[in-house]
Amino acid sequence: MDTQLDNREWVRQAICEIEADYKRSSDTHLLKVAVPGFQYVDLYFKDESTHPTGSLKHRLARSLFLYGLCNGSINEGTTIIEASSGSTAISEAYFAKLIGLDFVAVVPENTAEEKLEKIAFYGGTFHKVPPSDLYRAAEDLAMKLGGVYMDQFTFAERATDWRGNNNIAQSIFDQMRYEKNSEPAWVVVSAGTGGTSATIGRYIRYRGLSTRLCVADPEGSVFYEAFMHRDYSVTSTKPSIIEGIGRPRVEPSFVPAVIDRMIKVPDAASLACIHWLQSLLDRRCGGSTGCNMYAALEIMCELEARKAPASVVSVLCDGGERYANSYYSQRWLREKGLHLEPYTEQLNTLMEKPVWSRPETDEASTN
Repeated sequence: MDTQLDNREWVRQAICEIEADYKRSSDTHLLKVAVPGFQYVDLYFKDESTHPTGSLKHRLARSLFLYGLCNGSINEGTTIIEASSGSTAISEAYFAKLIGLDFVAVVPENTAEEKLEKIAFYGGTFHKVPPSDLYRAAEDLAMKLGGVYMDQFTFAERATDWRGNNNIAQSIFDQMRYEKNSEPAWVVVSAGTGGTSATIGRYIRYRGLSTRLCVADPEGSVFYEAFMHRDYSVTSTKPSIIEGIGRPRVEPSFVPAVIDRMIKVPDAASLACIHWLQSLLDRRCGGSTGCNMYAALEIMCELEARKAPASVVSVLCDGGERYANSYYSQRWLREKGLHLEPYTEQLNTLMEKPVWSRPETDEASTN
């Protein structure tokens, strides 16, 4: 009994530490992005890169830790294990260190070195594995170490309170309240676990809003195909090079019923977008932001053609400093055979005439 009481006290203190950390952080910014050529449609980015660990995954990691602490799976001395392409692992390493727990990340072997350095900075360790072994390796390691596999891909949608509690959806709509077109016509996000799109989609319905939700999906991911054909058994052997989003299987946290539309985005288009976006924001963003931006621009062009005032909100998922040796390296782009020029030309043309026309070589489709 004394041991149980001691553990309850440790859990209480751990939750207090996490809540205190949250109170020390202000809300993330909502950026209004001036896109030349658009007269009727305003674009906003929810800047999640300003979290203490630099990405949207900070919200998820906090929710996963509170979920585990309150469910009794995380206790004093528990080793935390996660399967991650990097950003979730960075955030979970941060929270593990905050409450004095060991953390081990199982990451794809092509994960950016800058992300691995951040995991180590927060006291975590990592194991590189082929992308196809990610889930099994994390489960096996948790069993071997007697730890807890956090499993973001299963628990992302259930660990987050989608009704509010300052989740990303509530934050977006609260910040949009004073804008000219306060209720967005569309929110555009990409999916990794599917937790963010599930939270936003559910919140929209819960609040009775007319806003529609679009999910942008990169190459190598099966979410788009699953959504289009309602086949949730579909898998892929081609890993996404856009870190943090896209999955080779349909994850349990992906909730297609709350999504109104999906757009498939070529990798070259995502990366052309972050180079182009740098000229608008004077900063570098990660590839997932480029994927969001490309899909948002397609929707913005459709709205612009109607000549009716509207707003579109998307997410700036993380900063580009983590990708200096990949997305922002010309050598890396050449090695991957990525040709950004057709998409860069398309984006530059949009600033003169906002009419959507994908390059002829682009076989990706939308719905």
